[in-house]
Amino acid sequence: MSLKERITQDMKAALRARDQDRLRAIRLLQAAMQRHEIDERTTLDDIGVAATVQKLIKQSQDALEQFRKAGREDLAKREQDDIAVWQSYLPKQLSDAELAKLITEAIAETGASSMKDMGKVMAVLKSKAQGRADMGKLGAQVKARLGVG
Repeated sequence: MSLKERITQDMKAALRARDQDRLRAIRLLQAAMQRHEIDERTTLDDIGVAATVQKLIKQSQDALEQFRKAGREDLAKREQDDIAVWQSYLPKQLSDAELAKLITEAIAETGASSMKDMGKVMAVLKSKAQGRADMGKLGAQVKARLGVG
């Protein structure tokens, strides 16, 4: 069963269970997936769905920060609940040690030696870590590694 099908099945289960919070989070995810498919005129595969989930999580984490700064714990809790639902659709995240190993392998594979080679390294890493790591943080680690090396 694809990730997209699993999300649809979970939505139906949430409807039957009358779990309004989970249902709202899943509907937000489905709307984001549909918007992406329409904008790009494509059908999302599991990697595309995972990327959409990561994007939603990142947006919610930003909103969560803003709600906490504004003292709106009710809205912050809602964002936290949504994030928890969405994280269940992501594959197991890579550990810091696994990420460091992937970066080392990608640098060796591309022969990268300076910041000019960052694009090559990120292309290799994207194929191996997409959906299993925050690509922004991964990029920062590569930048630090290439800047020093």
